[in-house]
Amino acid sequence: MREGDLLRPDGCRVHWYDGGPEDAELVLFWHHGTPNIGQPPGPLMAPVTERGWRWISLDRPGYGGSDRREGRCVADVVDDVADVAAALAVPRFAVVGHSGGGPHALACAAVLGPERVRAAVSIAGLAPFGAPGLDWFGGMAPGGRSELEAAALGPAALAAQLESEEWDPESFTPGDHAALEGEWGWFGSVVEAALSLGPDGMIDDDVAYVSDWGCAVEDAGSVPVLVAHGEDDRVVPAAHGRWLADAIPGAEARFLEDSGHISVLLDAGALLDWLETHA
Repeated sequence: MREGDLLRPDGCRVHWYDGGPEDAELVLFWHHGTPNIGQPPGPLMAPVTERGWRWISLDRPGYGGSDRREGRCVADVVDDVADVAAALAVPRFAVVGHSGGGPHALACAAVLGPERVRAAVSIAGLAPFGAPGLDWFGGMAPGGRSELEAAALGPAALAAQLESEEWDPESFTPGDHAALEGEWGWFGSVVEAALSLGPDGMIDDDVAYVSDWGCAVEDAGSVPVLVAHGEDDRVVPAAHGRWLADAIPGAEARFLEDSGHISVLLDAGALLDWLETHA
């Protein structure tokens, strides 16, 4: 795995990761969840490597080696993605995001379009805040709901909420906990790394989710889009995925029974198969 830093015109660093053959037929750009760092997900590296693909990712601002940029919106990260890809001589790529990474993957498709993005996959991703006809907080586990409700009140309210509240294990289904006891226990390493420098990245992520994304998610339909969601997801309820699938023209959808927020990733091989066909 290769790593490096890109310096933005404003002087802020963006830390990136790059793995796989430089002449790969397909490049995947991974968008991590909240709170994570951008290190590519270990359980997916074997199937990606077997396909001969390349994997690129970055730490969003405020995480890992990337400098914080307060007040960022979801679409603000698109420039970082485009600049890292250009620096690594990658003209076109597919984007894949899990959880909070879903909105960022869709933003790349919406803003960059088919000239840069070959296809987009949102896994257990949020819909835009205030999406028409969607009960945005409905069905969320109490811990996650209170966190995002505080985010809607602003960074200070969210910081106080995060300081006073402990993680609610009921946010995950039994299947999620089982997945975390297996190979997806990998998440523990990236969550720990994400929080090691404090909550700033998490605060900025959450506030971005409940603010204007800075792009029209419908524009993501200019490239092939797959929306994948677990029917039993308690962190981001499946209604978010249904709204996205309906709102994005031409989007395909897969709703997995008996799958939650983490266990939906157990079907990641099939999602890679979709990319192989559509990207």
